[in-house]
Amino acid sequence: MAERVLMKGNEALGEAALRAGCRHFFGYPITPQTELSAYLSKVMPKVGGTFLQAESEIAAINMVLGAASAGVRAMTSSSSPGISLKCEGISYIAGSDLPCVIVNVQRGGPGLGGIQPSQADYWQATRAPGHGDLHAIVFAPSTVQEMVDIVFRAFDKADEYRMPSMILADGMLGQMMEPVEFPEREVHKVEKPWATNGHKGERKHNIVNSLFLQPQQLEDKVKERFARYDLVKQNEVLAEEYLTEDADIVLVAYGASSRISRSAVNSAREKGIKAGLIRPITLWPFPEKNIQAACKTAKAFLTVEMSMGQMVDDVRLAVNGARPVYFYGRTGGIIPSPAEVLGQIEEISGGVK
Repeated sequence: MAERVLMKGNEALGEAALRAGCRHFFGYPITPQTELSAYLSKVMPKVGGTFLQAESEIAAINMVLGAASAGVRAMTSSSSPGISLKCEGISYIAGSDLPCVIVNVQRGGPGLGGIQPSQADYWQATRAPGHGDLHAIVFAPSTVQEMVDIVFRAFDKADEYRMPSMILADGMLGQMMEPVEFPEREVHKVEKPWATNGHKGERKHNIVNSLFLQPQQLEDKVKERFARYDLVKQNEVLAEEYLTEDADIVLVAYGASSRISRSAVNSAREKGIKAGLIRPITLWPFPEKNIQAACKTAKAFLTVEMSMGQMVDDVRLAVNGARPVYFYGRTGGIIPSPAEVLGQIEEISGGVK
């Protein structure tokens, strides 16, 4: 059995990346994710890897592009404003069909905002992590242990589908300390015949490129990529359900908000209110089928977020008018309390009996 160690979320992310075979990290410091890059700056050289603090976020993401082109596992991390700077490079990576892992430990915004936790980058992550027709697989852990486990999956799925994976955490998860176990497992190696890692006179030159000047050629390439995205939608949706079997009110929350929502659900049950929780673990692809299935018994949905309301749009699309969808959120770095969420459940319960 693996030993449990007490680690801060950001540092656990770094250690998990090492164990998942990442030997190339490029980043730039920004609160509240700086401990991740600081941790890797100390340990990456000890395992023969490359840690490079770039001159900017833009430089860092383009270094990831170059490393991923060579077929190695590469990662970058940042917090909200830094991810915005990386978006052009993320689009180039997606347009070049390259795998990598991008970590966003979200902070309040817009603009410089503040350094407290937030979930206001949902739209950016799931809708527009860069220009053009593209997606990244977006994972939303809710514990430090799950952050560790998801790092392995993020690298594996990025390699499998040749696309970027994003881990969407927040300042609360990045800064909190919890006991974790690091799984003992072999690094899942994928053959990468497309990599620009030297042909040794045995094959044609590989070219990694996202520029297609002929419209038909570009359309064909994008359609081919979206066929892969369809496979991701079919095979890679992850969600956790808690007490949804008989729930009259189903909460939908991810990441840190789901921890608060679970406490509120437990308190509601103690008061005789049948509440449950659906926790999306993949934000893209979104677990719409889980929500549609819950419509058979649920009388209402409540989406809880640390934002003014972003994931709630996807919940409404999945419900498709079959049930009322309510929203409760705090923003600016304020974390909703279980008591606040319970109050919302009680208010909704009084209206749907």
